[in-house]
Order: sequence, then structure tokens, then C-alpha cells
Amino acid sequence: MASNKRIVIKIGSSLLANAELLTPRWAFIQQLLEDVKLLRDDGFEVLLCSSGAVALGLNMLGERPETAGLRDKQAAAACGMPLLLNAYKQVAHEYGFGIAQVLVTLRDLEDRSRFLNTKNTVHRLLESGIVPIVNENDSITTEEIRVGDNDRLAAKVAQMVQAHQLIILTCVNGLYTKDPAEPGAELVETVSDVTPYLAVTEGVSSLGSGGMLTKMQAANMAQNAGCETLIGNGQAERPVTSLLDGSRKHTRCLAAIEPASAWTAWLTDRLQMAGSIVIPTLSAAALCRGERGVQREDIQSVQGTFVRGDVIHIYTEDGHECARGLANFTAEETLIMARNPNISAKQLLGFQTNGTLVSRDNLIVLDESHILWDTPPEDQVEQVKIG
Repeated sequence: MASNKRIVIKIGSSLLANAELLTPRWAFIQQLLEDVKLLRDDGFEVLLCSSGAVALGLNMLGERPETAGLRDKQAAAACGMPLLLNAYKQVAHEYGFGIAQVLVTLRDLEDRSRFLNTKNTVHRLLESGIVPIVNENDSITTEEIRVGDNDRLAAKVAQMVQAHQLIILTCVNGLYTKDPAEPGAELVETVSDVTPYLAVTEGVSSLGSGGMLTKMQAANMAQNAGCETLIGNGQAERPVTSLLDGSRKHTRCLAAIEPASAWTAWLTDRLQMAGSIVIPTLSAAALCRGERGVQREDIQSVQGTFVRGDVIHIYTEDGHECARGLANFTAEETLIMARNPNISAKQLLGFQTNGTLVSRDNLIVLDESHILWDTPPEDQVEQVKIG
């Protein structure tokens, strides 16, 4: 159950860094943390998910966002994070509260054990009245292993701490029916299902890595965990409390009436696909009825290099994603079993096992509340012939 006194605030790079000078926007940070103090005085626990480190660090390296490569951005993150945290620390000190930096990687959120360790750290900080500032550790991540945007990272944090509200501060008033620069664009004030709006949410800012699409994906993840999402323009005198009291325009994405459990939310809402399999339609039907998990004889194709404990995406023959679950075997072990159906799993792998790839208790059937992932491209799928 979500805590009605816990709020996660995501701040975009364009709010924290001057687009031309690539220096901290001190006035915004002052307004933001003044709002944080007001919320804390009212009994709220507040967490921040902050962008901005890369943008601030590029200035030190003499690079620009438009031309910076991966190595530039990794080095810029290392340079910019102390600048960003120093700005937060100075202003937070004025308002009488402490901050702490929590750097995470994709694996910290996708691996169950590391996810729980991160969760324990964040909860301990909250218990001590400290405001955690969460950011992806961009200095050591590559494009292939990074979360990719702080919108979905913030949604993962909101799930992790069972927050009541996720506030996404950006440079527009919220979700529009089309590009807000086009004539006739209308603000969408309330969203219960994000799916109809995915087609009109393309585009990213010059400083950030996410656009409205990632905000809708984040809202969907938060919805499933029973967390309401507010998306609004951060360039205001009271950037957070003016959204919460409804005194200015924004988009409100409603929480699910019957939210998923913390376990289900973690398993189903993924930031990156570790791997996938395709199973026959009849097997998928039995799986969806809850009769069993995924057996070795079900496997028709395997994609990715997943390991034991990774969450894999399960597709039917027609390309429909029907479930997600924890893999009991690596991708290599899965291929070995599927290619040798007449040899026992124990003989093939060298340890006792019944060959169940995904146990029924570690599998969640997807419903209309989840954004489904496209089937991996055929050139990335290794076909497995059975029998």
C-alpha cells in the first residue's frame, strides 16, 4: 500500500542547468528546495530524482550537449555530480535539512537482491530525516546497460518506496494532444490510461535524454504500483506545491484502483529487456490460466543473454507478449535443453532440475494495465528447433 505522506520528485536537466552556459540554475534550486521544506514541515517524506550532472560537467570539459559522445558524457557525469550535489547541499542547508546521494545503475534496479539493498538504504535515509537524491551513475554506464532516462528511474524509485505521488517537473505544462507548439494542441488534464497517448509523445529536450514518451511510460509504471503522477512545468515560483494544490495547469495520471503488489510491480515493470522466449499458443493459454510455468518443451526461440534470476519476456507465436517471469536458467542453458529434448535436464546441465524455465510462482501474466514490449527483431532472435 502506498504511503500517502511520501513523494518522489523528478527534475529534468533543462530546469537545473542553463542551456547556453551549462551552469546551475540557482534560482530554480532555491524555489524547489523551499517547496521541499514546506512539504517536510507538513509531514511528508520527500525523495528527489535529479538529472543535470552531465549537462553541468560538459561545461568543465568544454563540450556541448549536441556534439558530446558517450565518453564525453561519462566524464561529464563525473565532473558534474559534485557541482550538482554541492548546489543542493548549500541550499538545503539554508532550509535546515540534509541530503544524501544515491547513485544507481540499471542492474541495481533490475536485479532483485540489489534492488532490495538499494531500497533498504533509501528507507534508512528517510528514517533519519535525510532527503535522498537518486541519480543514475552515468560515469560508468554505457548505452547498452543504462536506465536511459530519469523519468522511468523516478517511477522505479516511487515503486520502491511505495510513494503516494510522483511529481515530474519538466519545461512544459504537461501532456498535450499533439506537439504543444502546433496550433490546436490541448492540454490533457487527467489520464487514466496512457496507451492512447503514446503515439503523440515523441521528442526529447536538448539537455535531457527523455521526452513525453518516457513520462507516459513512467506514469504507467507508477499507476500499476498505486502511485499518482503529476506532470507539470517546473518553471514556477512554487514548482511542486502549486501542482499539488491545483493552482496551476498540469497533467494528472491517476493511480490504479487496485494496485499491484510490490513484488508484481517490480517483476512486470522493466527498464530493459534482459531476454525473451517464444512459446506455443496452447502453452501460453495454460500459462495464463495459472496451470503451470514455462517448461523446456515449450521453448521455440530464445533472444538475449539472460542469466538465472533475470526477468524474461514471454511471447506467443503471433508476437503477443503474454507474461514476464524469473528465469531459472541462463540463456545458454535454456538453449541446450531446448535443442536436446530427449536428454534429461540433469544430464545436460550437470545438476538436479526438472527443466522448468520459469516457475509458476515466479511468473506474472500481463493485462491491459501494462505497456507491452514489441517482439525482438528477427535478426536478434536465435531460433530453436524442437524435437
